Amino acid sequence: MSTSPPRSRLEAVLRAGHFAVTAELTPPKSAVTQPLIDKARMVLPYVDAANLTDCQTAVVRMSSFACSLVVRGEGVEPVLQMTCRDRNLIGIQADLLGAWALGLRNLLALSGDSPRIGDHPEARPVFDVNSFKLLKMVRLMRETGTLANGKPIKEAPQFYLGAAFNPVSVSMDAMVRRLEKKADKGAEFVQTQMVFDVEQFDALMRLVVAEGLHQRVKVLAGVAPLKSVRMAEYMNAHVPGIVVPPHLIERLRVAEAAGGPEQALAEGVNICLEVIEGVRHIPGVAGIHIMAVFCEETVPDIVTRAGLYPRPHVEDFLLP
Repeated sequence: MSTSPPRSRLEAVLRAGHFAVTAELTPPKSAVTQPLIDKARMVLPYVDAANLTDCQTAVVRMSSFACSLVVRGEGVEPVLQMTCRDRNLIGIQADLLGAWALGLRNLLALSGDSPRIGDHPEARPVFDVNSFKLLKMVRLMRETGTLANGKPIKEAPQFYLGAAFNPVSVSMDAMVRRLEKKADKGAEFVQTQMVFDVEQFDALMRLVVAEGLHQRVKVLAGVAPLKSVRMAEYMNAHVPGIVVPPHLIERLRVAEAAGGPEQALAEGVNICLEVIEGVRHIPGVAGIHIMAVFCEETVPDIVTRAGLYPRPHVEDFLLP
């Protein structure tokens, strides 16, 4: 890990050993920013940084770049997400230079979902690079001050560099090797897909710690409040890397039958809090990433009830 002053609040929190809290904010499907501004103001005191998704599930929404600037204007530190799906090598590097110039300091490198599953299935995917190559390219930009073609940059971006990590795959060893590869390419933190099976995640993290990878890359466990049985069943059927155990679906079913959608969401929040309590005690876990899909209003309650509020003050240690 770098010994230079931290580039972002998120990096400062993690380097100081605090248990980090990030959350995901869904960009609007329009050019209207007020809903996003409202969400940013709501989560501001409760998170160290907030991800702005980049046309998640290949559905058109306001760009992560634009949304990052919007929430930054409200005092929320953004994590810019960048997928390889929609930009060629020229466009990616142009956006990276622009993002750094405009004050964005955290970057999450993603390959991106296939257009075939989104709202424009006829769109052509680009994929000049994948997430591994994007990580390496940004790391080399930072370390050598050059573009992908080797030409020097007068001021190279110095992003705090992150990646996604899927904790559910064909084998735990394969998952550990994939994490190691992302660390080798330049990832300094990872945010995992949603965790619901704490015991399985604990077993995986034991391997991560045994390899010393937790010292090279900070692992933020993905957590989420499930809104309904339908949402849980949809994720199991259609979202790679997410497994909601049957007993949790049954809890949602009972709550839904007893009190409708509001009771189901309340139970989803309870489940999320149980998962947070579990992952907080797993060695190697450096924080949580809250993915409150279409229910960002639950974030303040989750953070407070989890005992993670107020957030630590680290701004004095940041680079100007």
